[in-house]
Amino acid sequence: MYHDKHQIISHYEKAIVFVESLASITEELWRTSRAPGKWTVAEVIGHLTPWDEFVVKQRLPFLFTGESLPKGPTVEELNTSAAKDSRVQSKEETIANFIKQRQLLIDALYQIVDEQWRQPFTIGNSELTLSGYFASLVDHDLHHFSQVRKFLRM
Repeated sequence: MYHDKHQIISHYEKAIVFVESLASITEELWRTSRAPGKWTVAEVIGHLTPWDEFVVKQRLPFLFTGESLPKGPTVEELNTSAAKDSRVQSKEETIANFIKQRQLLIDALYQIVDEQWRQPFTIGNSELTLSGYFASLVDHDLHHFSQVRKFLRM
């Protein structure tokens, strides 16, 4: 397996383990803002799920077809909607949704042949490779997981 592909899938598998571990935190910690004006743990985890779904349904199927990519959602609108959903879902539901969608992403990544990880594609005015594209998504995860760990003192 291509090294970058392996690293990215490994990160996503570890992300599932991390989010599963959050099932043991109290409901109060799950729903407490990390700081004034900041998201709760529920909102941080909940906002990752629709982005995984977007990548699986609106990016991966189109990247190497030569077709135009579907227009992406407005970041602020998607994040606001996802945060709102996480406020009303149970902790168990938010975690289960994350795990289900993240596993679908992992499954999709396994289907991508190694050669495609180095093949360039264009999003907007940017030329990328899958390795570069997913490296930025991994960084996004790590940023948020770090925030959660710091808040929970993990």
